[in-house]
Amino acid sequence: MTTITTVQAPPRNTPSAGATGLRLGALFGPVIFGVTAAGVALPDVAAAMEVRPAVAGWVLTAHALALGIGTAFFGRLSAKRGVRDTLLAGSILLAVGAVICLTAPDLGTLVAGRFVQAAGSGAVTSAALTLVSAAPVARRARILGIFGASMALFSSTATLMGGLATEWAHWRITLVLPALSLLAVPFCLRLAAARPGFGTPVDPRGGLLLGTAAATLLLLIQAPSLDLTTGPVIVLSALLALSAAGLAAHIGRRPDGFFPRPLATDRTFLTAALIGLGGYAGLFAAMYAIPQILTVTYGWSVLAVGAWLLPGAVVGAVAARIAGRLSTGRGGGRLLAGTAVTSAGCLGIVGLVEGGVVVMLIGTSMGMATFAATQVLTTAVLADRLEPARRGAAMGILNLLFFVGGGIGSATTGTLSEHLGPTGALAAVALLPLLAGVTALLLPPAGPGRES
Repeated sequence: MTTITTVQAPPRNTPSAGATGLRLGALFGPVIFGVTAAGVALPDVAAAMEVRPAVAGWVLTAHALALGIGTAFFGRLSAKRGVRDTLLAGSILLAVGAVICLTAPDLGTLVAGRFVQAAGSGAVTSAALTLVSAAPVARRARILGIFGASMALFSSTATLMGGLATEWAHWRITLVLPALSLLAVPFCLRLAAARPGFGTPVDPRGGLLLGTAAATLLLLIQAPSLDLTTGPVIVLSALLALSAAGLAAHIGRRPDGFFPRPLATDRTFLTAALIGLGGYAGLFAAMYAIPQILTVTYGWSVLAVGAWLLPGAVVGAVAARIAGRLSTGRGGGRLLAGTAVTSAGCLGIVGLVEGGVVVMLIGTSMGMATFAATQVLTTAVLADRLEPARRGAAMGILNLLFFVGGGIGSATTGTLSEHLGPTGALAAVALLPLLAGVTALLLPPAGPGRES
């Protein structure tokens, strides 16, 4: 008896795998500008707002926090109501945040605008990652490869875009570059509409507890640079302890809540989270400190910083593209380990022995490669291991942890730089991408993939 296996073709109006990957990459890509392009503009932000560089670092820290929380919250919203609603809500937040950033009269308002804008970017990020991981198995590898290449392209041009916008226009334009994601939204609405929700509860209480714990942790790290007195520090410490304890208890009571209990005990998920947390911390630290070092110590213009980071970032883009091809074997984890450890080594050398410009550029470029490769590899691995109903929440929580790691990197570097200088701060933070590199060797490869 002969068994005939048929493969169901995608619907007639469905874009090709290449077009789908390109659209989702264009949707996600500008989010990267909020990190790397904004880092180039930080010296100008500090000068214009008449604040210390460590305080201006909240332009990055607040963005990282809101991006992480937004990605996690809207990941849950996608699981309940579908990706289309998430994408539309995120578009509104992106636009409103951009307007606030363009008109903010002081740093506090500017940081608030960045927070709103990053929350919108979080929704966009969640939508893109959910749609990539939900692609049919037969098309997923192709979509993921194009998505990774598109994301790497944005990563490789982000510093130059930041330099051009700051030097030729205004630093405010640099801070709202993530709003370019809005241009890709109309081309992704049909894809989003094809991904309805599963009716999964959002669990706002769990989200509030997790967001409070993350926010208070970052505030405590930067307490010295914010000139917080003993009273507020005690209050923040108590709030961190209570929110963390409340979150742990809530996970026990609500296994299907905002932070699902199966994720909290899943070894692969925790491995991926640790990799991203450390890798993003290294990149955010580099993008906080190195533009300042190059402009203040070496007298470089902002445009020169962006231009000289571009060649190394292209190398990072290539590494990310290769990571997509290696996701089904051990080679992906090894490549990720190599980029993270190299970045950590360069940042350590800059701080300990004043390694110079070339070492700074290599360290930052490898941080960008780690950033892009982490997204590609972890998306592939979790799409393989999680059923469709859990992917949106899992990718949201995972990226929350990634971007909280980024916030820890920029916040810690800003605080330590006031005592150790920017180079000394980089040496201390280099331990985090080093940890990410070692952990990357434990990341299992993606298998053939689960059908959506």
